[in-house]
Amino acid sequence: MATIVPVNIGIDEQDRKEIAEGLSRLLADTYTLYLKTHAFHWNVTGPMFNSLHLMFEQQYNELALAVDAVAERIRTLGYPAPGSYSQYAQLSSIPETSDVPDAEEMVRLLVEANEAVVRTARSVFPAAERANDESTADLLTERMSIHEKTAWMLRSILK
Repeated sequence: MATIVPVNIGIDEQDRKEIAEGLSRLLADTYTLYLKTHAFHWNVTGPMFNSLHLMFEQQYNELALAVDAVAERIRTLGYPAPGSYSQYAQLSSIPETSDVPDAEEMVRLLVEANEAVVRTARSVFPAAERANDESTADLLTERMSIHEKTAWMLRSILK
């Protein structure tokens, strides 16, 4: 029988749990945004097809790496990372898009979703700061910066 070695990284268990729960919401938002962006990449049409198709591809590739980084941070804190659609549906603040909107609506929905990810990341900050969890704070800062810039770039496409 394997022995479970406790996590002893200088952050108490209650703080690790609170941070992991917040990161689980961030993971769910990030994965939901990944799915939405990938679907829009496949289904975009219209005069801006090529530029949006390529932009969405760059964005979903970056998001694929991001979900791994967030999930690994949750694991580092000693908690399981959520990994099912039903868990993500419960945890995410981003609504699912089940139809195929036109290109302009896709862009608007991605602006909203990127801003939602920023808000979720920002909501985890107080717990990370209280626990002196610089590793999580660094991850949150990076994610917020990327999603703020992405939202700005997408918003710039809209009239």
